[in-house]
Amino acid sequence: MPPRRPLRPVPSKRVRVIALGLGVLALAGTPAAAAPAAKAHAAKPAAATAAAPNSTPKPAPLLLDEVLASSRFYAPQVLEALARVRGAEARLLTAQAAFDTVFSANAETRLTGYYDGRFVESRVTQPLEKWGGYAYGGYRVSGGDFPTYEDERFTSQLGELKAGAVLSLMRDRLIDDRRFARVQAEADVALADTDRLMVAIGVQTRAIQAYNNWVFAGLRLKVYQELLKLAEDRQAGIKRQIDEGARPTILLTENEQNILRRKTLVVQSEQALGVAATALSLYLRDADGVPIVPDVRRLPAAPTQPLPRPAQPRDLVMQRPDLRGLDIRLKAASQRLALDRNAFLPRLDLKVEASNDFGAVGLGGPSRNGLESKVGVTFTLPLQQSAARGRLAQTNAELDAFKARRRFLEDQIVADIDGLGIAVTNTDKLVGIAADEADRAATMAVAERRRFELGSSDFFLVNVREESAADARVRRLDAAFRQTVARADLAAATADLDALGL
Repeated sequence: MPPRRPLRPVPSKRVRVIALGLGVLALAGTPAAAAPAAKAHAAKPAAATAAAPNSTPKPAPLLLDEVLASSRFYAPQVLEALARVRGAEARLLTAQAAFDTVFSANAETRLTGYYDGRFVESRVTQPLEKWGGYAYGGYRVSGGDFPTYEDERFTSQLGELKAGAVLSLMRDRLIDDRRFARVQAEADVALADTDRLMVAIGVQTRAIQAYNNWVFAGLRLKVYQELLKLAEDRQAGIKRQIDEGARPTILLTENEQNILRRKTLVVQSEQALGVAATALSLYLRDADGVPIVPDVRRLPAAPTQPLPRPAQPRDLVMQRPDLRGLDIRLKAASQRLALDRNAFLPRLDLKVEASNDFGAVGLGGPSRNGLESKVGVTFTLPLQQSAARGRLAQTNAELDAFKARRRFLEDQIVADIDGLGIAVTNTDKLVGIAADEADRAATMAVAERRRFELGSSDFFLVNVREESAADARVRRLDAAFRQTVARADLAAATADLDALGL
């Protein structure tokens, strides 16, 4: 008999359920089953899908030129100074009105009475900028009869043309109140412009300091963040060594304390960076003048280069706006002195005039016809000059005061420039020394970490090396910041407009 085949065992209920589940999963893994699932997934809105990583491109670093351009055009102090310049220019326009051409006209007629005379006259007057006088011309025509006491109103039938001039030969020939008022208004415009330039220099200098304060605050934060990361990365290694019995447990607590101390430095640096960004927003503005707090992502990776140092700073003293302002005041005071001396002169005015009537003879008779010319002089001599002497003495005193102030200001500017030159030289040296110190401290910290990893150093010493390296990097940043500020102050002291973005 052939051998019997073994009976197949009947699967239990639990086994059948598991097999059914595996079959469903297998069917779900086939393309036919996966298609509806993929379609259902594609039908989900974008908001329902998992959040993708931020693909927003990093903004470009904020450069010093952008800050200086913004503060130059949109800083409120600069706008205020520009408004003052416009006000001074408006006052100059008002002073120039003394030399405006003036047109006048007059007409008169008799409605009742014995005489029926009527006349019309017009006149144009032009003040002269030289000789302290004016020129004039006019036309008049009359009709009817006039009484004897108004005989000068008669003209020929086509009227009379007249032209003349009044010239000052002594007093008011070189200067008078009108010309001095214009000179004073021009000086006010120049002074307002120098004040605007002084304000702009001050704003740009503070903008440079605020920008670099923000940049270096960000770089200090980076130093402390890297210092914190070293301690955090070391934490996992310490745990592993403790588990292996190579290190004591207390070392983990000590490193946690070290992490907390370094976190404190990071938080303090973040606070300093936020304060610096707020201060920088006073100079970084949009087209509407609204302050812009710079994004931390726009921090440059490295400090900006300090402003160039002029070869001969003393040669730039005369570029200072405040010194130029004193020169303008001296010039205006000299013009006032000339006006005061003018008051001592007698007045001698020359008047020339020519007139001619046209047309047929009028009721006034033939004496009006033909060319008529006249010349005359007027002489006036004040016998007492108390007011003029007082004004002259006052102006001389003001001139002496301006000269003394200018001498002191020039000496002070030279001393400031020399002092800033010394500061720039020393900060350049300090930057080099701090860089060397930072390099050596970094080398020592790297070597000490290697020794610690090999078990040849202790935890205390490696922390000291790391913190000393971080402190050296911070001192290097501080030295570079002082160098930048010293260069900016020197540019402001020498009115280096190109360096200040003006």
